[in-house]
Amino acid sequence: MADALAGLKVLDLSRVLAGPYAAQMLGDLGADVIKVENPRKGDDTRSWGPPWSSRADGSRGDATYFFAANRNKRSLALDFHRPEGAAIVETLIGWADVVIENYKTGDLARFGLDYPQLRSRHPGLVWCSITGFGHNSPDSQRAGYDFMIQAEAGLMDITGEPGGRPLRAGVAVADLTTGMMAVTAILAALRHKDRTGEGQHIDMALFDTTLGWMANQATGWLMGGHAPRRMGNQHPSIVPYQDFETATQPIALAVGNDGQFADFAALVGHPGWADDPAYKTSAARAANREQLVPLVEAVLKTQPATHWLGLLREAQVPAGPIATIPEALESPQSRARGLVVEQQHPVAGEIRSVAQPLALERTPPSYRRPAPMAGEHSREILRDLGLTSPQIDALVASAIISAPDTAS
Repeated sequence: MADALAGLKVLDLSRVLAGPYAAQMLGDLGADVIKVENPRKGDDTRSWGPPWSSRADGSRGDATYFFAANRNKRSLALDFHRPEGAAIVETLIGWADVVIENYKTGDLARFGLDYPQLRSRHPGLVWCSITGFGHNSPDSQRAGYDFMIQAEAGLMDITGEPGGRPLRAGVAVADLTTGMMAVTAILAALRHKDRTGEGQHIDMALFDTTLGWMANQATGWLMGGHAPRRMGNQHPSIVPYQDFETATQPIALAVGNDGQFADFAALVGHPGWADDPAYKTSAARAANREQLVPLVEAVLKTQPATHWLGLLREAQVPAGPIATIPEALESPQSRARGLVVEQQHPVAGEIRSVAQPLALERTPPSYRRPAPMAGEHSREILRDLGLTSPQIDALVASAIISAPDTAS
């Protein structure tokens, strides 16, 4: 059976993470993705190490960061600052159904490659721009990196221990969530195109997405005037819902409703907690967390983590170990769900990356290509566009494109 997006053609003009991650999602679902990279250095994240991949000869390869967001793509290393390169990009825009780019407002216009100049010639094109703050904002000219977006959109202010420093999340959530939301927008735009034949511009902003993902924390302020605060691993509305020490190591306990709390209270030998007016309801537990949390922690410290996790699992009270990333990746759950992808790379040998968590029954993601070398497919792509070998050689000689000797 064909992949869900088989036949969809995507031109990835983006760099770093949000755009490349969106393009990888489309590629994993079957789209043909061409990634255009700088012919001298490639995508920025190729140099964002350590850690680094290793080549077959033992030398240092690209940073592993690059491999997280560039699977299922063909790489064309091309300088479109020069007219010959810009002409090739416009040809590829005519080939594409979707363009993804993350240039600041006005940058692509200098080369005649911005959507306003191209939409009349390509009316069915879905064009997705990803920037820090959006093209129609007062901050449109500012670069937008994940860390500063987490800061400005409020995420850092609610992340960290009470009274401690604000902290960023351990992965680039502003980039990743914007990439995911970009895919949602692209698929909606393609559905509209199916009905009308009309393309459109999508203006994604990391700030918009990150603020939008404040969810209950944002509505607590908008509707209740309650300004969120840093609470460590505690939840503002649910108790007990945090990490707790045991006799051996901490566990994550997530008691989400009154029935689960009654089961938990009985399990730890304090069934009376479930009938106590101070703890009987979710609202009461949240109001009296300062009294309840120490009681729960004192009980859990009496036995090792394995003891409690076994009992909690049997009673179906949500709880789990606080795993390291290696432990999570090698867990039975990860193996059962096929969450690690193994592929053969032309210079790095076997590489592994995290699978796409889209468990479609009929059209699951497929992993056809490992993340490419910079310019690995330059010659192949230009041949597909109708260029002859002498023409391609001339482009290589003039440094408008680059193509490694081992590439096609």
